[in-house]
Amino acid sequence: MPYAWSAPSPDSSELQLWPHNSLPPAGFAGIVLGFFLMATIPLYWLIGTVVLWGLLPFVMAAVAALYWGLQRNFRDRRIIEILTLSPDRVRLTRHNPRGASQDWESNTYWVQVACHEAGGPVPYYVTLKGHGREVEIGAFLSEDERKALYSELQDRLRSCAGA
Repeated sequence: MPYAWSAPSPDSSELQLWPHNSLPPAGFAGIVLGFFLMATIPLYWLIGTVVLWGLLPFVMAAVAALYWGLQRNFRDRRIIEILTLSPDRVRLTRHNPRGASQDWESNTYWVQVACHEAGGPVPYYVTLKGHGREVEIGAFLSEDERKALYSELQDRLRSCAGA
């Protein structure tokens, strides 16, 4: 699962969430190289002709577009959410891909976890409500991961608020 619990101190716990990345750097290089090789196969028979120089810029533009698109996808998926639970405070910090951070904080006793099966941007949308605001958590996770996260958050908050 693309999230992990840790215990920075005996009375608190921390949850880190990140989007799943199914293409490792080696796969990225393989995709771009494979696309380049497959796109140039028809050009081998044109070596030494003027037509090669007419088609080569389009092949290179397609390779560059694939490279740019994959790099943009990697940059857009650099999201990290950190939820810190302690007996008196709950704090959620979201680090967005372009550097901006968003913070939310509330008293642990008043925090409510909600799972909206429908009506949200994604099915089984998980939110935290407290201190007059409702914030999303883990919207980039898969449906099954959001269901598991919801039950884990309920259990952790219940044990933290009761402590």
